[in-house]
Amino acid sequence: MRFSSLFKLSALFLAAFLAGCASSGDIDDETYGLTVAELYKEAKAKLTSGEYESAIQYYEKLESRFPYGTYAERARIEVAYAYYKDSQPETAIIAADRFIKLHPNHTNVDYAYYLRGLASFDNSVSFFDRVFDQEPSERDPKSVRKAFKYFSELAQRFPKSRYLADSIKRMKELRENLARYEIHVASYYQRRGAYLAAANRAKYVVENYQGTRSIPDALAVMTSSYRKLGMHDLASDSFRVLELNHPKHEKTAELKAK
Repeated sequence: MRFSSLFKLSALFLAAFLAGCASSGDIDDETYGLTVAELYKEAKAKLTSGEYESAIQYYEKLESRFPYGTYAERARIEVAYAYYKDSQPETAIIAADRFIKLHPNHTNVDYAYYLRGLASFDNSVSFFDRVFDQEPSERDPKSVRKAFKYFSELAQRFPKSRYLADSIKRMKELRENLARYEIHVASYYQRRGAYLAAANRAKYVVENYQGTRSIPDALAVMTSSYRKLGMHDLASDSFRVLELNHPKHEKTAELKAK
């Protein structure tokens, strides 16, 4: 009996000690003791009011404490949006990817695809803000291509998604920017006297970015570069296409006079 009582007393002391540790660690945690519904309500309120950093903390605590169920699913997609609004695009993409993998058949999974595109789109804008203010070197617009890929996946998988129209609009803008970037690089090569590299870069635009505003510029670069290289047949062919399709373009008159 004495041993049994001593064992019970020790167990009580251990339980009290563990409880004390837990409570002391949670004293300053205002979410301590909240139910999953209450945690979600607080997280959503923070998100709505633009307190994105706080919202992220609430969503993460929710999923940590209650990893299963509807609220956890909502937390996973909404925290991705919170990361996006908190100017953490890479983390937003990771969170959206995770939601897609965990809930591939979720009703709102198309939003996760769309959110990935938005986050990458913002990165692409940042890329172009930098690159057009300086000479291009070996810069590769990976973020731009990634954004296009994400929006394209949304369009292919969810042709009836309510995010489709905006995704297509952004894809067109991305395509224009990619073509413009290629012309920027081609012009850079041209200024350095690397005429073959310039012509090839411009040719790539003609072959891959038909319908963009950069096509006449590409044909002009091809014409002038081929002329410099003494490739007169290719120069004539390029100029003929330029003159036929863009007779009023400033480069058309300029090259015609030479």
